[in-house]
Amino acid sequence: MRVVHRLNETDLASCSLVTVGVFDGVHLGHQRIISGLVEAAHSLGHSAVAITFDPHPASVLTDRPPPLLTTVGERIDLLEHLGLDTMAILPFTGDVVATTAAAFVEDLIRHLRLAELWVGPDFTLGYGQEGDVPYLRRLGIARGFSVRVIDPVVWGGTIVRSSRVRQALRQGDIEQANGCLGRNYRLSGVVVRGRGLGRTIGVPTANISPPPSRLVPAGGVYAAWAHSERWGEHAAAVNIGTRPTFAAQPNEQGLTVEAHLLDFDGDLYDDVLKVDFVARLRDERPYPTLNALVAQLRHDIAHTRALLDNKRP
Repeated sequence: MRVVHRLNETDLASCSLVTVGVFDGVHLGHQRIISGLVEAAHSLGHSAVAITFDPHPASVLTDRPPPLLTTVGERIDLLEHLGLDTMAILPFTGDVVATTAAAFVEDLIRHLRLAELWVGPDFTLGYGQEGDVPYLRRLGIARGFSVRVIDPVVWGGTIVRSSRVRQALRQGDIEQANGCLGRNYRLSGVVVRGRGLGRTIGVPTANISPPPSRLVPAGGVYAAWAHSERWGEHAAAVNIGTRPTFAAQPNEQGLTVEAHLLDFDGDLYDDVLKVDFVARLRDERPYPTLNALVAQLRHDIAHTRALLDNKRP
């Protein structure tokens, strides 16, 4: 897959099928559009192209952008696995906000040789969101491209949307989030030095510092898979919270993310640790004594081991 940052960098040798969106999370709805587009494009000998934006449009249009489910790099990896030929990551600026739907589509025709635009039923494009599906279909008749509308995916009785995944994660509902994503929710970050308290009680943890724009699930204890390029994959019991028993100082996000890797003894400092959340075990809570805390942690570790033994990826 070729990644470009301007449409004039594409230089396509064939016509293309194109979809446009933020694709934050690359959830089941995104996957349906991209997978179908790839299959249809390749059956015609065309290119399969996705256009996304960075930063998230809401960071320009509002003063309260949503936390991200995926970084741009993670989106690239996920979309590449779906078979795209080209991914354009366009900077979202005030100029983009002011671009009309017709002008944006003209760029798609000029640079991508647009043959068909794939969208969801609620899709809009261009200044003032003028480019809805009826508008784009009329434009397509005039400019020689077609518009294909893909039905949304329903999981658990409700349409899958990035906003739904965010809400589920904020509530600690990992089952719903993972169901909508079609995979375990992943949070990555550099392992930084903490206070070392876990090691003193025999439960060493890796303190993860995720990017500030990323969505951290609700506080609590989770069973997860932890992936390190240097050390491979390990089952992990992950605590998200403020460590009330120790009254630790919270980080700038107000939360710490600590992963205890089962059956692991190594140095993870400065490594990037990728944590895939499988299940939420319990709320975070304070304990009256250190011994009570340690007993609970041992129980969490045993629970994690038993759960993940039955959920090998």
